[in-house]
Order: sequence, then C-alpha cells, then structure tokens
Amino acid sequence: MKNLVKKYFYRVRINSVIQFLTYSDILMLSGWGLVSPIIAVFFTDNIVGGSIVLAGLASTVYLLTKSILQVPVARYIDLKKGEKDDYWIMIVGSSTIAISAFLFAFITLPWQVIAVQIIYGIGGALSFPSWQAIFTRHIDKSEEGLEWSLYFTATDLGGALTAGLGGFLAAAFGYRILFVLVGILSILGTLFLAGVTPKLRKR
Repeated sequence: MKNLVKKYFYRVRINSVIQFLTYSDILMLSGWGLVSPIIAVFFTDNIVGGSIVLAGLASTVYLLTKSILQVPVARYIDLKKGEKDDYWIMIVGSSTIAISAFLFAFITLPWQVIAVQIIYGIGGALSFPSWQAIFTRHIDKSEEGLEWSLYFTATDLGGALTAGLGGFLAAAFGYRILFVLVGILSILGTLFLAGVTPKLRKR
C-alpha cells in the first residue's frame, strides 16, 4: 500500500499559480455555498412580492447575462497577448461578484433582485473565462487530471461544509449578516488572486 501511494504521488509538485487560483475559489465558492441552497427561500420570504416565480426568474437573468457576455470576454482575452489583461479582468470580475453579495444584503424589491442578478452575471462573465484561461495555461504537464481533481475536491468540500451552515446562520442572525459574510469571503478570495502575479506571462 505504501509503495502504491508513493508511486502515485512521488514528486508531485503543484505550482503556485494553480495553488492560489484554487485557494481563491475555495473561499469564493464556499462563501456562495452559504446562500445557494436557501436563496429561493430568501427571495420568497424577504422580498416584497417575492415568490417562487421570482426565484426562477432571478436564476434565468443571471445565467442569461453570464452566457451572453462570457464568450466575447473569452475571445478578447484569447486574442490579447500576455496574461496581464486576463488577470485584471479576473480581478474586476471577482470584485463585482463580491459587490453583488453585499448588494443582496440590502435588497427588498423584485426589480432590485433582477438588477443585482445582472451585476452578478457580469461578474461571472468576466471572472470565469479569465480564471480558466490562466489555470489552463499554468497547469503542470502530466498532472492535469490530478490538479483539476484536487481543485474540484477542495471546492466541493468547501461547498459541502458551508451548505448546511448557511441555513443555520440565516435562522440565527438573519440574511443580511449572511450576505455580508459571503461578500467578505469573496473579497478574501479576490485578494488571494494577487499570488499569481509573479508568474504571469508577458507574451
């Protein structure tokens, strides 16, 4: 058994770019994992005139916004040489996602839900393609499967730990505190992205 473990993990070295991108998403996704399972309840119970229909519409608006915008963003970062543009687009996108979490803490009307979902979708459209482009370029050769699996394992575990916790926090302290916490974790995740700057490619 010991030899088998040694064979599979001997000399495994994950570069710093992959590490910091993973740390960032652990914080970001774990933060949003606090509210994702109960966001429909928030829309129906805490929004004036809120309903299940609003919850579905909100999800549609987010996905439409993100889907429409992320292809042009992805094309732009592919055509632009170097990774500095990828990095700053990723920072702006992650910061926009964090801002949307804080905005959720103060919304009370259906139109505000839609507006924040559009902002959230813009953040996703900027953040996801640029994050994935940098991750793809810096993934270690012959370790692609391992590094992607470690990323998904870490982020899934973070989401699993926070999924049940979110409901408890909302019941104990209210949704406003919960969304503020999501915003703080998103900001911390954005700050972790600074760790990739020493390794960004110029050409």
